[in-house]
Amino acid sequence: MKKGKKTLTLKTLSKSNVWGIQENDVFRMWEAAEKDADLKDNARHYMDVIKSAFDVEEIKIDKPEVVKKYEERGFKTGSIRMEDNTKVKLAIKKHPIMRVTDLTSENIRHLSAAKIIEVLNRNFGGGWESLSQSVKDIIESGFEVSTTILPKDRLHKKGGMYDKKVEEGFEVLEIEKGTWVEAIFVKEKPETEKTYAKNEEEKLLTDASEELSEDEEEDEEDNSILIEEDYKDEDEDDDSFDEDKLTEESYRTTFETDNDELNMEAESLGDEEEDNF
Repeated sequence: MKKGKKTLTLKTLSKSNVWGIQENDVFRMWEAAEKDADLKDNARHYMDVIKSAFDVEEIKIDKPEVVKKYEERGFKTGSIRMEDNTKVKLAIKKHPIMRVTDLTSENIRHLSAAKIIEVLNRNFGGGWESLSQSVKDIIESGFEVSTTILPKDRLHKKGGMYDKKVEEGFEVLEIEKGTWVEAIFVKEKPETEKTYAKNEEEKLLTDASEELSEDEEEDEEDNSILIEEDYKDEDEDDDSFDEDKLTEESYRTTFETDNDELNMEAESLGDEEEDNF
């Protein structure tokens, strides 16, 4: 584990920081956790976190020759106590990061620039542009990356870009492309920048989650309004009069009809007066 950081335990282990520990750390942390009462309830969860970064195999035949074969394959061996209080012999080895497809947002922050160059060099001779955007994003979340393509005789020109980048601490991968060479410069970002990038990623996920919640609330409100309107429609009389829907023609027609009725009433009164005389 890197110095200067808070000591990790099984309780604080996550699928991101687990990449910062080694095989011996796993056995040490597990042994320390055996004294805690909660190991019985959480042992399976702790093992799932460990398996996200390590190959874990149970050694069912605990014989020297069998253990030796595991160790020859790069495994570290040891015994741990599981939730049922039984002792189990395990062989543990960190997942190898050999190809660009092995790079993840969890392990990228625990790799060196030299390791990134090593992985890129195994990418079948492809340059930076041959990588998928998702792989580029993962690498750039933890490293500064810049590239250039120049003729072979100009790449190492004294005082040129190559020399300046090396002086600044960049690791370099040179990929020949005929008479030209693509140089990929990689340098680990300062811890503050990596932390900021991680926080921004978490913020985006949180914002997206909040937006989904707001959309669900709006949908519920819309559904509520529709239900209320349906009830109103059922309660209203079909023959009800809506003044807002009156057109200019409707007003004219209504007015003329009222005049006709008034004229007929006036004529009727006139006839009644003549009869009285």
